Amino acid sequence: MGCDEKQDSAGGRLRVQDIPSLTQDHCRMQDPAKVERIINEFVFGGPERMQIVSDFDYTITKQRTEDGGAVPSSFGIFNACQSLPKNFKEETDKLYHKYRPIEIDPHMPIEEKVQYMIEWWTKSGKLTSGFAFDQSEIDQIASKYKHALRDRTHEFFGDLERLGIPTLVFSAGLGNSVVSVLRQANIMHPNVKVVSNFLQFRDGLLDGFQQPMIHTFNKNETVLNGSDYYDLVHTRDHIIVMGDSIGDADMASGVPASSHIMKIGFLFDHVEANMEKYMNTFDIVLVDDQTMDVPRALLALIEKQHQLNLQAAKQSSL
Repeated sequence: MGCDEKQDSAGGRLRVQDIPSLTQDHCRMQDPAKVERIINEFVFGGPERMQIVSDFDYTITKQRTEDGGAVPSSFGIFNACQSLPKNFKEETDKLYHKYRPIEIDPHMPIEEKVQYMIEWWTKSGKLTSGFAFDQSEIDQIASKYKHALRDRTHEFFGDLERLGIPTLVFSAGLGNSVVSVLRQANIMHPNVKVVSNFLQFRDGLLDGFQQPMIHTFNKNETVLNGSDYYDLVHTRDHIIVMGDSIGDADMASGVPASSHIMKIGFLFDHVEANMEKYMNTFDIVLVDDQTMDVPRALLALIEKQHQLNLQAAKQSSL
């Protein structure tokens, strides 16, 4: 793992200014002292206390490609499937153009947005009913976008698997597309769990989405209560949360109050209008950063200290 920090061999306190990926111009922090404090808690706690909670659309996938090409959302991948009825595409396009501007509107209060998101998801579910559909169509479209992940995402997921860190991909999009992209990109490792909206079928026909409905502003770990995954992670109190929208910052709601949470926000749309809100919401705001370099740097720090601890323990047992 590449590690871009200066840390003395005695495992001294890390400082933000000594971590190059956090001193770049596009990396913004409202409270660097808080970020520094959480990083040191993470490093001290080691990988066994860590978990990752990440959005998928435009967080694991890029917000823009170098050639300017658009990266479709997980629902966009579904909507590109050829067998969908013509009126389905027309109606879902109408819904998108009506509700997507509301979702990313920097001025509308979240409480107001929630009602619109429920409307959008409910109407989408009704449209996604009553016709035959084959998952292989999603796989065909998804294969075109398995390379549209943030730079060094493969390495990041490899780091997480190697360190045994549970990784929750939390998506208000379409889970069938999310899982297909992750599988085809070879990063759907055993430590990765996807919670999202999955298609359901009845009598061989599509019948909307499985419950509970997950939209942009209700994604949080309370929906996991009672699940095997919740049992796995509820004692892991060091959490990195990553997302591209304000609602993503609350994905770790429901974990113990004593938890240390680092919130990383990827900002691309309406940068100036959104900057203040993102800075107030996320601990680290990455402006037009299409890489996984910052979360990888945090893992590298955690792993380096972990290795030092293992070496020290080995020496003391001799």
